Amino acid sequence: MVKRGLRMSKSCFLMLTHFLFFFLIKHISAGVGEDSGFSRLDFPPDFVFGAGSSAYQVEGAAAEDGRKPSMWDTFVHAGKAYGNGTGDIAADQYHKYKEDVKLMHEMGLDAYRFSISWSRVIPDGHGAVNPKGLNYYHNLINELVSYGIEPHVTLSHFDIPQALQDDYKGFESPKFIKDFTAYADLCFKEYGDRVKNWITFNEPNIVGYGFTSCSNPINCEPDDPIADPYKATHNVILSHVSAVHLYRTKYQENQKGKIGITLLAFWYEPLTNSALNIAATKEKIAFLIDWFMEPIVYGRYPAIMRQSLGSSLPHFTKKESNLLKGSFDFIGLNHYAIVKVDESTARPSVQDDKLIDTRAHALPAGRFKLLEKNLFRLKAPEQNSSEIGIPKMLRYIKEQYKNPTVLIHENGNIRNYFLRSDTAVKCLHIH
Repeated sequence: MVKRGLRMSKSCFLMLTHFLFFFLIKHISAGVGEDSGFSRLDFPPDFVFGAGSSAYQVEGAAAEDGRKPSMWDTFVHAGKAYGNGTGDIAADQYHKYKEDVKLMHEMGLDAYRFSISWSRVIPDGHGAVNPKGLNYYHNLINELVSYGIEPHVTLSHFDIPQALQDDYKGFESPKFIKDFTAYADLCFKEYGDRVKNWITFNEPNIVGYGFTSCSNPINCEPDDPIADPYKATHNVILSHVSAVHLYRTKYQENQKGKIGITLLAFWYEPLTNSALNIAATKEKIAFLIDWFMEPIVYGRYPAIMRQSLGSSLPHFTKKESNLLKGSFDFIGLNHYAIVKVDESTARPSVQDDKLIDTRAHALPAGRFKLLEKNLFRLKAPEQNSSEIGIPKMLRYIKEQYKNPTVLIHENGNIRNYFLRSDTAVKCLHIH
């Protein structure tokens, strides 16, 4: 992939010498308005504009052509989703992918990031392959390529087969590593001649949060609510490196693709410059970004986590550590907000705060109320702010993690009102 230079705000984007900005415009149609001050011509010709989705959010056809339930099906059919919604029909992309790809082309998109439903291609998580499921993704990829749109493919976007959850509690078991690697092998073999950008996991650094309250998309009864999140994410990290090692040794030389991982990346800042708030902010960053970056760059967990968790945090063997170091060609980042951190005098329970093993309450900066309250249950009123965290986050990653290639896979806002207000224009404009 060509490394792109950028013309927007130097303070934002010249942080990384090897930097690719894959701009996900989420939940909007075309452009940001005639008076926004930007047009496509303000960007280099090889700048990549894209859109993204996940299988469960858009495909529908939940029980068609051999697909079996994923953990998301189980979760939503228990009435746990907002408004009792399900993905049974969703955007019906399974049947309307040609219309969708045509719309992408008309919008001028250069890339489309989507995920493969493991439950559609290997319905039981291991064993028999579903030919109709495989064929759907062949058709989708071929349609994208025919319009000159780059497919960026995520292997796991939270929706692992329910069969694996039933067999061995999914992410919690080391058995998951072998099954995920076999699934990845199938995808590389089937689609790697056309797919040149692979993402092993989307936002694996929040998989563990579901275990703290058995919330979406984890349907669980944790044996140990303190240790289980770390055990599950440890298996995810080892699944990532296993898939990367497989791709590099078996496919990459001939297929000429790249492989990485996409992390949720809020940027945390202290509410005040007190020593407590500064320390708490470092803890927040460690338990979100460093949790995955430290292993895949240096082969170890962050010192803050090791000191704080002790035996609750698994460890890597020497062999695992060596394989982990540099186990990516790029890092994808999903960024939605700056979050202000305020140290609390009382350590909240894991169930109550849902921010694993950190004491600090976090105050949202900017209009991201829905995401923050529903995902992290932050305990403070909104603050209006035009701050953006991307340049600060990129500087941190550059300085701490050897200046990796970074793709911005998601940003923006997911609230419905965002579609009907000037907030959309303002947010995209400042980014």
